[in-house]
Amino acid sequence: MHDSRRTRLVLGALLLAALALITFDARGGGGPVSALGSFGGTVFGAAQSVVGAVTRPVTSFFSNVSGAPASQAKIAALQSEVIRLRVELSEARLSKAQAAQLQQLLALSGRGRYRIVAANVIAAAPGFAGAVTIDAGRADGIRPDLTVLNGSGLVGTVTSASAHTATVLLTTDATATVGVQVAGTGQVGAVTGTGPGRAGGPMLRLQVFDASAILRVGEQLVTFGSVHGQPYVPGVPVGVITQVLASGNTLTKAALVRPYANANALGMVGVVVVPPRVNPRFSVLPPRPAASLTPHPGATPATRR
Repeated sequence: MHDSRRTRLVLGALLLAALALITFDARGGGGPVSALGSFGGTVFGAAQSVVGAVTRPVTSFFSNVSGAPASQAKIAALQSEVIRLRVELSEARLSKAQAAQLQQLLALSGRGRYRIVAANVIAAAPGFAGAVTIDAGRADGIRPDLTVLNGSGLVGTVTSASAHTATVLLTTDATATVGVQVAGTGQVGAVTGTGPGRAGGPMLRLQVFDASAILRVGEQLVTFGSVHGQPYVPGVPVGVITQVLASGNTLTKAALVRPYANANALGMVGVVVVPPRVNPRFSVLPPRPAASLTPHPGATPATRR
């Protein structure tokens, strides 16, 4: 439309007519004005219906998603289902790990003829105390002075038990002492824990009672056993010598031992409730480690291979 004098006159006339019709209609006028109003309502009402028919499904969709109680309940149900599936997946993974640990535990106890009660480590002692809590107690036949092991070897001994839990003192604790025997030579000695302060994890310190004994890196240790198997049953793998210490002025030979059971990653353990009838001696030991273990530079020449 071109801007001209005629155009402006037409627009002005239409505006005046519109104002007159609005004023007349507000006063309740009828006749041709009502007819015009009905016609306009019919035309624009039809257009509004068409637009509403197009937009109503979209508006209804967003309204249902955001506000309808049924949709909210469905969303909540789906979220709960997702959470449940995640929990089941986590439990399945945990069950696989526990199944592997249990298989190793049963294999070791079977070779040693140990009758055990399986339990899970559920808590560690506060601070630097070398003790853990397991989820089995007196109701399961657990009592103090029983040997605790896992699929790798000796873990510790039970020090106290309640109805459904028990406390286990770890072999690596500085207050723990275990009688051991060296595989191959049969030398007898004792290992004590060095606590958690060492780099690379807790270790054991071995001292053999024979001053003429020759200790070598890579030699393996098992429990020597206690009277009636309490607190330690015989033949449980303890660890492997990693460093032979210079004897100095002491009358006993000493060495550092890496325990087979990792005290920092304990999961499923077994409490030996009945000791073996026959001492398994060294039959439960794993294969001897490779010769990659080398003595500490401070070791005496007589202790080297």
